[in-house]
Amino acid sequence: MVAHSFALTEIATPFSSGDSAVFAQNHPGRGTPLSSAPPHLLFWKAKNESQPPVAATERHPKEDTHSVSQVTVSARAAKRVHNFNAGPGALPLPVLERIREELLDWRGSGMSVMEMSHRSPEFESINTAAEQKLRNLLGISDDYAVIFVQGGGSMQFTMAPMNLCLPGKPVDVLHTGAWTAKAIGELKKGFLHHIAASTESEKFARLPRRDEMKFSPDASYVHLCTNNTIEGTQWTALPEIGSQTGNIPFVADMSSDIASRPVDVKKYGLIFAGAQKNLGPSGVTVVIIRKDLAERADKNLPTLLQYRTHVKEKSLYHTPPTFAVYIVGLVLEWIEAEGGIPGMVKRNESKAGLLYDTIESSRGFYSCPVEKSSRSKMNVVFRVAGGVGRSAAAQNMEAIEKQFAAEAAATGLVGTPGHRSVGGMRVSLYNAVEPAAVEALTSFMREFQRTRG
Repeated sequence: MVAHSFALTEIATPFSSGDSAVFAQNHPGRGTPLSSAPPHLLFWKAKNESQPPVAATERHPKEDTHSVSQVTVSARAAKRVHNFNAGPGALPLPVLERIREELLDWRGSGMSVMEMSHRSPEFESINTAAEQKLRNLLGISDDYAVIFVQGGGSMQFTMAPMNLCLPGKPVDVLHTGAWTAKAIGELKKGFLHHIAASTESEKFARLPRRDEMKFSPDASYVHLCTNNTIEGTQWTALPEIGSQTGNIPFVADMSSDIASRPVDVKKYGLIFAGAQKNLGPSGVTVVIIRKDLAERADKNLPTLLQYRTHVKEKSLYHTPPTFAVYIVGLVLEWIEAEGGIPGMVKRNESKAGLLYDTIESSRGFYSCPVEKSSRSKMNVVFRVAGGVGRSAAAQNMEAIEKQFAAEAAATGLVGTPGHRSVGGMRVSLYNAVEPAAVEALTSFMREFQRTRG
């Protein structure tokens, strides 16, 4: 294996030899903490742990403007890999640096965001700013509410039908993979539903065509997943339901491609997205809902499971995932600094184009099973060494794919194995994945092919 230009630099760990000695003295028989690795959930004595309290007059309860951009410089070298994990995924380095900078004292408050009361003016400013940044980036009008909830995107498979199903009117589903299968699984527990189209018979290697879709004329709503992370497919346009169906709202699971491209929010009744792919860390889910639809639900539903509850209380009905919301705000600020949604489109098209070109030019050594018109720019799936074929060849392919993943990881390219349900390889190209990471990966792929092709 040749050496590539993406060699990693070392990170300085907070445990010095003196720290190790202190730990050994206080904890006899337990050795040094995690050898030379950074501490993990260990309490260690910082050299300058005692700081004077911040005077109340010096605190800043409002979110100050402090740009998150690529020019932020790390105070110390970091060992960073190229992260292609499907979720939680990569976060922008400037955002991580900003978090580190503000971790102990958020902008003069004398507290970490993790310590703040969610009723404090400091956090209310963070919450409000995150919502406004999302509204600005996606062009969300005032007749839509933006809320931050918990439970992940999977909670929305239950919460959406609980709130939006009308008596005797089915939920139509465009079935395109594992995530719509999970939504269907929840609908089977008591909600009338109808599969409007499915490509399951083709292993979800493409999206349904318009002439294959059969919508109900009186559906409560149509559910779809705009990007299928496991199968590597992505809708490029919202399918036309047809004038005969009237004003049936779309409910879209955008967990893996929100904020990666323009979206006409007005075409949807509800959009939800787990943050951990394109918007931030795990723990918070963004819901964008037309306000009139938020009033559909029976008021006897559990309070916490009614959209209207969170809309009315501005996501503060109970303690929200405060730190996750804070990071979402920083990521949105970073997106804005990178040129907003147009900047993300240019960035993502370049990354996906480079990777797909490498696959297509490999003379069959790499192969993508997804129909070209359905291919995702967020999650690229492929097989190594000739694709799926004869059983003996398939076994050999699996061994080569394991070797590919192991060697890639050893070179600092992590998260390349496909989902356990389908195998193969999967490379996630979310917004925060740098173009340099894809350049490094494609260089590795060409070298891997050269030595085995």
